[in-house]
Amino acid sequence: MIEPGPAERYARARESVELDRSHPITASFAAAQRFTLDPFQLAGCRALESGRSVLVAAPTGAGKTIVGEFAIHLAMREPSVNGHGDKAFYTTPMKALSNQKFRELQEVYGADQVGLLTGDTNINGNARVVVMTTEVLRNMLYANSPALRGLRYVVMDEVHYLADRFRGAVWEEVIIHLAPSVRLVSLSATVSNAEEFGDWLDTVRGDTEVIVSETRPVPLEQHVLVRGDLLPLFDDRAGVATAQVNQELMRIRSVKGSNYENNRRAQASSSARNAGYEASRHRPHKGGRRPVRSANVQRIERLDRPDVVELLSRANLLPAIFFIFSRVGCDAAVQQVRRAGVRLTSHEERLEIREIVEERTRTLHDEDLAVLGYWEWLDNLERGVASHHAGLLPAFKEVVEELFRRKLVKVVFATETLALGINMPARTVVLEKLEKFNGEARVAITSGEYTQLTGRAGRRGIDVEGHAVVQWTEGLDPQAVAALASRRTYPLNSSFRPTYNMAVNLIDQFGRAKAREILESSFAQFQADRAVVGLARQVREQEESLAGYATAMTCDKGDFAEYAAIRRELSDLEKINRRDVSASHRTRDERQRQIAGLRKRMQRHSCNQCPDREHHARWAERYYKLKRTIDKMRQQIDTRTGTVARIFDRVVDVLAELDYVRSADDGTTALTPAGRTMRRIYGERDLLVAESLRRGIWKDLDAASLAALACSLVYEPRRDDAGPGERGLPRGAFRPAFAATIELWQALDDLEREHRLPGSEPISSGLAPAMHSWARGAMLDRVLVEADMAAGDFVRWAKQTIDLLDQLSLVADQPIASTARKALDAVRRGIVAYSTV
Repeated sequence: MIEPGPAERYARARESVELDRSHPITASFAAAQRFTLDPFQLAGCRALESGRSVLVAAPTGAGKTIVGEFAIHLAMREPSVNGHGDKAFYTTPMKALSNQKFRELQEVYGADQVGLLTGDTNINGNARVVVMTTEVLRNMLYANSPALRGLRYVVMDEVHYLADRFRGAVWEEVIIHLAPSVRLVSLSATVSNAEEFGDWLDTVRGDTEVIVSETRPVPLEQHVLVRGDLLPLFDDRAGVATAQVNQELMRIRSVKGSNYENNRRAQASSSARNAGYEASRHRPHKGGRRPVRSANVQRIERLDRPDVVELLSRANLLPAIFFIFSRVGCDAAVQQVRRAGVRLTSHEERLEIREIVEERTRTLHDEDLAVLGYWEWLDNLERGVASHHAGLLPAFKEVVEELFRRKLVKVVFATETLALGINMPARTVVLEKLEKFNGEARVAITSGEYTQLTGRAGRRGIDVEGHAVVQWTEGLDPQAVAALASRRTYPLNSSFRPTYNMAVNLIDQFGRAKAREILESSFAQFQADRAVVGLARQVREQEESLAGYATAMTCDKGDFAEYAAIRRELSDLEKINRRDVSASHRTRDERQRQIAGLRKRMQRHSCNQCPDREHHARWAERYYKLKRTIDKMRQQIDTRTGTVARIFDRVVDVLAELDYVRSADDGTTALTPAGRTMRRIYGERDLLVAESLRRGIWKDLDAASLAALACSLVYEPRRDDAGPGERGLPRGAFRPAFAATIELWQALDDLEREHRLPGSEPISSGLAPAMHSWARGAMLDRVLVEADMAAGDFVRWAKQTIDLLDQLSLVADQPIASTARKALDAVRRGIVAYSTV
């Protein structure tokens, strides 16, 4: 690392003195870190120490999590007394991230102080620091879990996930429902509308400081790999005011062939005459004129992967992550490098790799290891090469991550899932293509995706700079690549939509009217009409005052609100009568009769004789004025309310038609017994699951059949997955139960569409036979053949099946509840059980 000069050291020392005076906890925390904290990190810590919530938006690898760790530090400063003390929750969008953070925090605070909750894993859940997936925290809030007592800080890592169209609503639910006393630490990738998101947080959570940093702690150098040459993407030589695309790349694009080859040779010859040529061979040059040459590499349009790996190795640009948007492509790349005889590790490193791998996989059975291709995988690791994708067994992925962090594995071929928050920084990131298959067609990656992927390049404290390398392909436009590299931000848009489970939980806790107001506080509504959120919050605050006024005017003689209404009506009528002197005699006589009648009612009212009548009346007048103000605000909200509240109304209408909620004579809405069951059913199929339980269509299933049916409800098939057909389904009670479930889904889908709701995807039995076999104890090799999928994919669907079975074991009546528990135990075995932590 470059040592700071005297002036910089003096400035830092002076800042440290000021920091010690105004924010002593931040100062002591910063002094204990391995690195000098960046200004945005210090700003986030200071905001928390001052009692504010904070939103930190910064590039990947910039060190946002240090602010979240400071929140935990604040919670843990005071020792626990009789088991009580401030708590901190750290939420992540993925179980893999939760597992990683859990291990990191255990190293800091000890195993007894840190817990982990991820749906299928419960470790020390009552600890003062608990790492969890965001869904777990949402469920705890709806259940009013005792574990929430003493909660002081919640860290929401990767909070930009609220844009995810499948899971994003969970983030908004948590943000809205957390107690006002909880300080929120929101950590986000750099988004272009961070201020808008921060304004919403400030509106719904109170005082929130928005801190945005677009500075990478390790500068990123951008390159294009053309044949054997690494050419800078930007020409940033002295004298160029703004970064421009390297003109050499533009010439290559225009001439494409022999002209480039001749030009490249001329440059190489010229560079060889320079004194600094030898040094330039080992790392990319910034000036755009001296490319790195590969030695003894056949000059073809596109280098083979082994050649690219060798080139990066000679240029001292390893470790590297190659992003390949295909699992098959990742595995094929490893095999290609293996066949080429590439070996990137020393003898000592190979021994260390084998020791770590054997320790981490010692509980797996030998027959399973053979099915998983363990020996070939280990040989690749010992060569310093690995793949990383969702099809890989989670245990194997964790080993790859650990070896890469230890600099034992030098090259990883990965899909983009590796870019989603896992701590695996590299010196170099290579993008073989700038397009990927999105499930329907090949599409260009976005600037946000490019930023997320290349954000892995550059290890803080190790690298002076990171390197992003785009491989030249036919038709590549350097200007388009430069545009991707220049736009480092993308907008954060809400994907919030009410669900059946959300609706029953909100109605149960707050009532329908209040639930509607809460939904009007969502980020989705905020983006649609920012004014509505502010009004909704004012209404909630004013309603608290209104409740206080109602208490203050309470009279032990009778209903003072009724008495005050008579007085108010009488006063209004007397004012009208005094002003309207031009009215006819008949009209004035009618008013006089009304006034006389109101006076009699007032005098006969029990509250008229109360000795504190006028004291109560003053509070009643305040109550009336405030209620009138609230009513006006509600009218404004009603005229501005967007789709969120309307969708909620449609969801409630469906629930009412199916008798999950009922409306009383006074206009309130309450849950039925079926609605109370649905409160604890989470997932895309919440209504279908609840209705299936109520109708008892699964009561005759054994454990394996219930596991297969639960799998059918969570499984999302590939486009080309036609399923096993009726003849391939498990026999016995499964088939009629599955047919009844399909028929019920069709009826519910029709009902939803009648109420202008989008409906849901059809149920797929594609994985049911394999899950049925697995639950009956079949061997792994047979199950994977039957499933026709990779081990990692099977484990992922098995975990989701376990989540649903766990819910059924808690909410269903007998015998389904006990069957669900047996099914859960039958699925959670072998590689599935091993992969739960």
